[in-house]
Amino acid sequence: MDRRAFLTTGATVAALPLLEAPAFAQAAGSGDARLNALFEELFQEAVRTSPTLATSLGLDKGPLAALKSKLDTDPVPVQRRDDLARTRRAISRLQAIPASSLSDSAKLNREVVLYQLETSIAAPSRWNIDSAQRPYPIFQQGGAYFSLPDFLNSAHTIENAADAEAYLSRLSQFATVLDHETAEQRMQAARGFLAPAWSIDLTLGQMRKLRASAPAQSTMVDSIVRRTAAKNIPGDWGGRAAQIVGSAVYPALDRQIAMMEQLRPTTRPGDGAWRLTNGDAIYAEALRQATTTNFSPDEVHNIGLQQVADLSAQLDTILRGAGYTQGSVGQRLAQLNVEPSQLYANTDAGRAELLAGLNEDVATLQAKLPQAFATVPTAPLEIRRVPPEIQDGASNGYYRRAALDGSRPAIYFINLKDTGDWPKYSLPALSYHEGVPGHHLQISISQESKDIPTLRKIGGFSAYSEGWALYSEEVANELNGYDGLERAGYLQSFLFRAARLVIDTGLHAKRWTREQATDYMVNTTGFARPRSQREIERYCTQMGQACSYKIGHIAWTRARAEAQRTLGDRFDIRQFHEVLREGAMPLSILERRIKERTAAQAGGMPGGAPRRGERGR
Repeated sequence: MDRRAFLTTGATVAALPLLEAPAFAQAAGSGDARLNALFEELFQEAVRTSPTLATSLGLDKGPLAALKSKLDTDPVPVQRRDDLARTRRAISRLQAIPASSLSDSAKLNREVVLYQLETSIAAPSRWNIDSAQRPYPIFQQGGAYFSLPDFLNSAHTIENAADAEAYLSRLSQFATVLDHETAEQRMQAARGFLAPAWSIDLTLGQMRKLRASAPAQSTMVDSIVRRTAAKNIPGDWGGRAAQIVGSAVYPALDRQIAMMEQLRPTTRPGDGAWRLTNGDAIYAEALRQATTTNFSPDEVHNIGLQQVADLSAQLDTILRGAGYTQGSVGQRLAQLNVEPSQLYANTDAGRAELLAGLNEDVATLQAKLPQAFATVPTAPLEIRRVPPEIQDGASNGYYRRAALDGSRPAIYFINLKDTGDWPKYSLPALSYHEGVPGHHLQISISQESKDIPTLRKIGGFSAYSEGWALYSEEVANELNGYDGLERAGYLQSFLFRAARLVIDTGLHAKRWTREQATDYMVNTTGFARPRSQREIERYCTQMGQACSYKIGHIAWTRARAEAQRTLGDRFDIRQFHEVLREGAMPLSILERRIKERTAAQAGGMPGGAPRRGERGR
């Protein structure tokens, strides 16, 4: 999601019929109707001012069809200035609605949205950058060169000639976006916000790979050719797209490549946040945003060390039982990783077999979900490999939510540059994390929920969602989702996230190098070095986010354990998981809501939240 996805307000746009008003809008409470009308206004303004968000949500149609032919083409400083002004106005308008005038569910919605809006203004207002967690404009996983070709291919749908024309319009504007980002990176580099040299090398490699094909063979051209042919849409789409790529996109990309080559010798040494001016403060804010806590780097580091020790002890027992007795836990996992029986062939056929196995794991768990969930969404999920042209710098796996209207399915991407990165025993935990009962289930429940405003459905909190996804791997274990050594893969997944606490804080607060961090991950988790290094490179350039997983997992498991202690035999895991219907929220609010729901259930009122149309008591 782009920077403008949640920075909203401005002129009233209530006339735009994006979605039907949800049932919660009729909730009692003198301020509820006013609050919900404002939420809808803010949501509609967010969509109206961000064409890429409109497309990502599947709302670039009907009265908003014109957005489908547009990109966000304002200069980056203009976007940042306007976003900041809109967000500050939104905060003022929300604060003007007294919490005392709201029902309990409306109070929760107001509290969560205010938290997110107030968080979003920290980096632009304090340091004139878009994000504390992603302080570099262009890097190996960030920039239009990295995201827009994939956006055009997988988010921009093509059903008719108008959609294809819109694709060409956006392809032409891609050049403008590239030039604006080139100008932004040049300006920010003068202030010290320039990625490390190795990141620039990866970035340049990916840019050159995108640029290498003749225009007619470009993936951007292939996308429209392939999809218009599939829909029998007549026209010279390939020729027109190739002309745009050759005359506009490639020259803009050449200018960006030249600029990054020129800047590379000027980048500061080091790999972590400390290399930046105000780096300690930026990292503290990144860690706060990622974890929705006030833990210091030292506290997170020490939590990680303890978790690594505990999980390593559990893995030691499993590995010894499987006959792996020599060396450290990390060394024994490394031995397991190269067992021929654990490997898919590093060929297209092997990749296809691997993807088929992932689909089988997801389908098996989907059938078991009613045992642990009262609400089971049926939204489809596709599993795809990361596009090869960006796989060198991309994450090992990630999830992309579906369109709100169901017009485009959710996608779980896996980086298959080397199938050796994915021994068979490790894959079920990954699928449960990214698919069900992980991200796909949690986000689908939120998107389908009638209990929260649409505005909250497009936002999120990494500690909540990544913590849930890690907790969901534990739920999958309770549903007998792992066989034999797959349970070692499940615990290795936890160990991996615990090691991240140590590594992220090591890099950004303790001046670890990229090599030192990679050594620690290889030695601790047993992951192959190339895979480990890609992870470390992500943490260097996306600060704090790696800590959200285990901190969030601790919060989910702690809240569940407390609910089980309170309710005893009355505890129902299916009802506990119904809190997902309340949407993503900061961890402190989540733990409070679970306590409130538990207390209400203990007192005889199921659910703990007021019914729609009732005032909270």
